[in-house]
Amino acid sequence: MESNTVNKALTSFTATGKTSDDGDIASVMGFSGFGKKARTFDLDAIFEQTRRTAIERSQRVIEERQKEIEMEEEGESSKSVKPSVQSQRGKAASSRVQKSDSSSDSGSDSDSDSELIGPPVPPQHAAQQGDDDDDEHVGPPLPPGYTGSTAHSDDDDDEEGEAQDDDDDNPVKKIPDTHEITLQHGTKTVSALGLDPSGARLVSGGYDYDVRFWDFAGMDQALQAFRSLQPCECHQIKALQYSITGDVMLVVSGNAQAKVLDRDGFSVMECVKGDQYIVDMANTKGHTAMLNCGCWHPKIKEEFMTCSNDGTVRTWDLNSEKKHKSVFKPRSFQGKKVIPTCCTYSRDGKLIAAGCQDGTIQIWDRNLSVHTKFHCRQAHTPGSDTSCLSFSYDGTMLASRGGDDTLKMWDIRNFRKPVNGVSGLTNYFSMTDCCFSPDDKLLVTGTSVKKDEGNGKLVFFDRISFQRVYEIDVTNASVVRCLWHPKLNQIMVGTGNGLVKVYYDPVKSHRGAKLCVVKSKRKEKHAEALTQDYIITPHALPMFREARQRSTRKQLEKDRLDPKKSHKPEPPVSGPGRGGRVAAHGGTLSSFIVKNIALDKTDDSNPREAILRHAKEASENPYWIAPAYTETQPEPVFAEESEDEEPDQEPEWKKRKI
Repeated sequence: MESNTVNKALTSFTATGKTSDDGDIASVMGFSGFGKKARTFDLDAIFEQTRRTAIERSQRVIEERQKEIEMEEEGESSKSVKPSVQSQRGKAASSRVQKSDSSSDSGSDSDSDSELIGPPVPPQHAAQQGDDDDDEHVGPPLPPGYTGSTAHSDDDDDEEGEAQDDDDDNPVKKIPDTHEITLQHGTKTVSALGLDPSGARLVSGGYDYDVRFWDFAGMDQALQAFRSLQPCECHQIKALQYSITGDVMLVVSGNAQAKVLDRDGFSVMECVKGDQYIVDMANTKGHTAMLNCGCWHPKIKEEFMTCSNDGTVRTWDLNSEKKHKSVFKPRSFQGKKVIPTCCTYSRDGKLIAAGCQDGTIQIWDRNLSVHTKFHCRQAHTPGSDTSCLSFSYDGTMLASRGGDDTLKMWDIRNFRKPVNGVSGLTNYFSMTDCCFSPDDKLLVTGTSVKKDEGNGKLVFFDRISFQRVYEIDVTNASVVRCLWHPKLNQIMVGTGNGLVKVYYDPVKSHRGAKLCVVKSKRKEKHAEALTQDYIITPHALPMFREARQRSTRKQLEKDRLDPKKSHKPEPPVSGPGRGGRVAAHGGTLSSFIVKNIALDKTDDSNPREAILRHAKEASENPYWIAPAYTETQPEPVFAEESEDEEPDQEPEWKKRKI
């Protein structure tokens, strides 16, 4: 009986949404609260409704696309089309919402796919629901006043896209030259520049033997270097480069030994010097003459390379400083030794290239040091120093900056003649740079000028056409070094008057110089001024104070009598002595010897008479030698004067020289 009553109550509840008698059900079930609405679901009806809705949406999308295509063909603007489409989508969404609300009230199951759980949908979201389905926005709904990319017209989007494509196609617009900062290295030529891979620290070296460290994050608008040192004493700096990890730095100077420093300037390694008396340079452990250039391996962090006036290119290992790793010897057409003036690795590190004084460019395989892999014998004018070699980022092209005022582009796959070349680029330095832009579309180099004869320029060439597309007037001195960092998108330039200029764009560049220009100068800390101009010491107290002299004349008389204060000279030596002063008194042996040595014992008398003066005393009182020879010693017989000789005549023995 009770089960029948429960079944009837549940049946009436599901049919009408309300119970006929809440009290009866509460008494039967033991609890109340049956006034809430319950729903039933028919899966077949849901699937059928979903299929119909999908078909309707696909047809609507196809019709809208056809209308847009027709509009574009007729040349009409699509500004009126998009709002209508959005209004249609909004109406469809609102109709679906209204339909779902009406169906939920009537208890129908046909719109169960659009049922929502939670509070009712706001009208703004209902209007954007159709667009959200097609555009697939991720995140919260857009605010009412948002005018983003979705609010622009298609024409504006097309114009912006075309402008962006033009910017991408025009590499000149990517040159960061709108702003610049100037770092004062010194007064002499900046001959070397180096940036670590992250772009946080810059190093500069010059003819003044100094290496200066610049930290962009630590500098303010004063633009002062945080460290300056002379790693190679009185040798000009030729090249500076950070390794691929940025923890060590290679320093190439005018001596025969390259150095490796850490980020703070402390020495890590110094290459060994070779034996200059050995003819074959391959048998020496290091360079024997001045270095010209050097660089790190682009893939191996412990390997670097140097070239020297001894006619060799050597590779080194950071962990083995007592000997080089391998030796490459450039040779002329006759097989004679030539001097390499610059060297570099290819981008993949498999090739080693060197520019020589005879105008040749020679390229070796890194693992085969005997024969060259590529060789161009008339790349530049013989006798001119090739100042720089630079590989493109794709690794197929090689740019060379010659001392004959030329810049040439080479394809290493066809190395007999240059692909392009330009002349008239004055070059007075043996380390003038050339480099590629980060997008590999431009080639950059600097020009040299004589003093007060114009401005040095930074010249940009198109890589394909080799046309001069842009140039920057840097300063009234030569442009020696140029470096375009790919991560910062900033250009560093070293000049002949001791300046380092950094060119950047606030929009296109990142970090680097942008970090220091926004910091104000630090206030100088002034020393605290003393309120009184005297210092109190314990001896200034009355009990330690010396008695003051009433008259300066008496004090001067006392000082005059004091030999130390008056600096009285010592009197001359009185008595026997020679060659210096003799001690006036003393009982030591040294003073006695000095006295006797210094005595003047010169005797101008006859030496024979001086000896015979002691003969009588020696014969009467023998003490040293005579007692030992008493038995065997003959009696001395002296010659006597004859009566025939005249008294005034000098004897024969006096005529002899003793």
